[in-house]
Amino acid sequence: MDFEAFLLHLESVNKTGRTTADFLRARRTRLGFRTLGPATGAIWTPGGNIYFNSRLYPPDQTPADHPWLLSLIVHEAVHLRQGWLTALSIYGELEAWQVGFAFYCELTGKAAQGRMAEILRLPWGWDRQVLARGRELMQRYAGKKYRADLLPLYPAHLELRYWLTRQPPS
Repeated sequence: MDFEAFLLHLESVNKTGRTTADFLRARRTRLGFRTLGPATGAIWTPGGNIYFNSRLYPPDQTPADHPWLLSLIVHEAVHLRQGWLTALSIYGELEAWQVGFAFYCELTGKAAQGRMAEILRLPWGWDRQVLARGRELMQRYAGKKYRADLLPLYPAHLELRYWLTRQPPS
């Protein structure tokens, strides 16, 4: 499969798509398919690669302009930019979900509905109540097998500092 075609479609959508494609090319990020769990559309790896769930997106049947797949690329690229400490937190997940959903809505011209709209309306930041609500909405959207409940609200080093000082990051 020619993954450059995915990047060409990404960059034709908007600034987010262009910066994502440029970022992935500069990092030489490899895109691929793997069999993943049922609640997972795509993953990033510590090695800097992105893999799509071949159960949901069969490689021989998924076009390079597939809107949801392109939004997943944007989502996972956010995580690669964040680094693993931030990516493995609700703070990092909420940012990635919001950027990916906003990209999807712009790409398709469809307004966000339901839980997607609720997630997009959350103010991204350090408020623990907002992050807890984000985790709840993400799990309701993706299903119980999406284990956001295992992630700390803040990146691990900031979560530890919060529990020691009761002071949120600034």
